[in-house]
Amino acid sequence: MKKTMKESRTIQTSHVLPPDTNHHGTLFGGQLMAYIDNVASIAATKHSRSLVVTASTDSVDFLKPIRVGDAVTLEAFVSYTGTSSMEVFVRVTTENLLSGDQSVAAISFLTFVAIDSDSNTVKVPDVIPETEEEIWLNETAENRASHRKARKLHSQELAKFFTPKPHA
Repeated sequence: MKKTMKESRTIQTSHVLPPDTNHHGTLFGGQLMAYIDNVASIAATKHSRSLVVTASTDSVDFLKPIRVGDAVTLEAFVSYTGTSSMEVFVRVTTENLLSGDQSVAAISFLTFVAIDSDSNTVKVPDVIPETEEEIWLNETAENRASHRKARKLHSQELAKFFTPKPHA
C-alpha cells in the first residue's frame, strides 16, 4: 500500500501570546519544540493509521524569531518511510498579523515508529512524493537516515560513558 505525502499533511496555527514567550518577547524554544512534536505525531499517525512513538528529533533549526503577537504555522507531512519508521518534515512559518509579512522561522525533521497496542512495530505504507519539494525531500532522505543511524550509535556510546552512578 502507498500513500501520497499530502495525505499526511497536517497544519497547525497558533497565536503567539505573552505566556508563551521569553523575556525577549519571542516564543520559547521548548514551546516550539512541543508544537513540532505534536503536529509531526499527527502527520505520522495519519500516514500509518496506527499508534506512533517519537524515535528521534534530528534537529530544530531556529532561523528567525517568532514574536509575541505573530501567528506561527506548522506544516508537517511524512517525507520518507522505512519498514515501520517514518521521517516527518516540519516547516514553521511566522506571520506578522498586522503587516502580513511571512517567513520561514524553523525547519525540523523527526522520526516516528508505528506500533500496535502491545508496542510491537508495524509496517507502514510507502510514501509517494508528487511536488518538486516533496520529490527533493524524499530523494535526500536516505542521506539523513544514515546520519541519524550514525548519531544514534554515537549517543549509545555516550550513554555507556555517562551511566548513572549511585548517590553516596
